Amino acid sequence: QVQLVESGGGLVQAGGSLRLSCATSGRTFSSAAMGWFRQAPGKEREFVAAVSWSGSSTAYADSVKGRFTIYRDNAKNTVYLQMNSLKPEDTAVYYCAARDGPYYRKSVDDYGYWGQGTQVTVSS
Repeated sequence: QVQLVESGGGLVQAGGSLRLSCATSGRTFSSAAMGWFRQAPGKEREFVAAVSWSGSSTAYADSVKGRFTIYRDNAKNTVYLQMNSLKPEDTAVYYCAARDGPYYRKSVDDYGYWGQGTQVTVSS
């Protein structure tokens, strides 16, 4: 059984920073690509960032490029999302996801394992 547990969400003022963590268990984390997605009220879940199994390849949504950084620590079975210069439009529930494959994808449908989500609220 694969388990993903996110943490690090909260309330922050615009311009502030947060770091999300996603701890995994129950599978070979180091061989799986990982992604972060988010879902705002009334909207579909959308891609935020992804990282390959080794951490050498990453991808970002245009809306977060230059502000967010995804990275992983395979020794700790954990993936992170560092979020800087936060904006009110970044407010959403953020989900960590894992896929059965070493290379990242940007589609929700390509990820088979999901965490429960963590709320990020950015006030103006």
